[in-house]
Amino acid sequence: MFGRGIEIKSDDQIKLMRKAGLVVSEALNLMVAETKPGMTTSDVDQMAREVLAKHGADSSFLNYGADWGIMPFPGVICCSVNETVVHGIPGDRVIKDGDLVSVDFGAIVDGWHGDAARSFIVGQGADHEQRAEREELINVTRESMWRGIAQVKPGNRVGDIGHAVEDYINSCGSYGILRDYTGHGIGTAMHQNPDVPNYGRKGRGAKLTTGMCICIEPMVTLGTEEVAELDDDWTVVTQDSSDSAHWENTIAMTSKGLWILTEPDGGEERLKALGLPFGGLGD
Repeated sequence: MFGRGIEIKSDDQIKLMRKAGLVVSEALNLMVAETKPGMTTSDVDQMAREVLAKHGADSSFLNYGADWGIMPFPGVICCSVNETVVHGIPGDRVIKDGDLVSVDFGAIVDGWHGDAARSFIVGQGADHEQRAEREELINVTRESMWRGIAQVKPGNRVGDIGHAVEDYINSCGSYGILRDYTGHGIGTAMHQNPDVPNYGRKGRGAKLTTGMCICIEPMVTLGTEEVAELDDDWTVVTQDSSDSAHWENTIAMTSKGLWILTEPDGGEERLKALGLPFGGLGD
């Protein structure tokens, strides 16, 4: 059912979404482990296609945008390298030793979507200073996502999430936080209400309630927040050519607490470390 334009799920429906989340998790873990220097971004896309086929799942991304009058997205993943922030189209770009790669992937199982993203460094290349800088960027981005997740509780608002993400990133140094691209609700469609920005004011925005499922996905750069969309209608790059990172999970508010649908353990270990109730309903 929908309340104020937001799809509210039952526990049984969230359990169905977990199936899609596990497909997403498996594919992302495979891509992180098996992406090697010399591979193309299309090779990485093929790994995800094989996971979809293995589980009889559909892609949330393939042909997305067909109804908008733009080029339908041709991949099942977004594969974004270094200065590419999001929406990188899989193709013939060769991944080099030391590159920072972000993969964003969505799957559909029985009509329910899961969506998540990971950033990682490929191989052992890049000079020591550059690698350390990229690793720190990835760590800040991932941790800011968890700081946002820690605000997902009944009675809080979307602004509490964005504020926590922004506040943590700013506390770590001078980083760019994308404002034009946000997290989102998810369920029977990949993108639903509410938008979940990576900045905000406490106590503002849609109220969080049991049965909501959202994606929190900070996109952070080593430079400014200014980005540009390329002529392909998809690829988003930093205007100053600085590196970027992207981290995302699908989070469900069940009757028991929080369940991270796109983490292998449902987020149980990290949620408990944060003092948050684990809301897993069984796989």
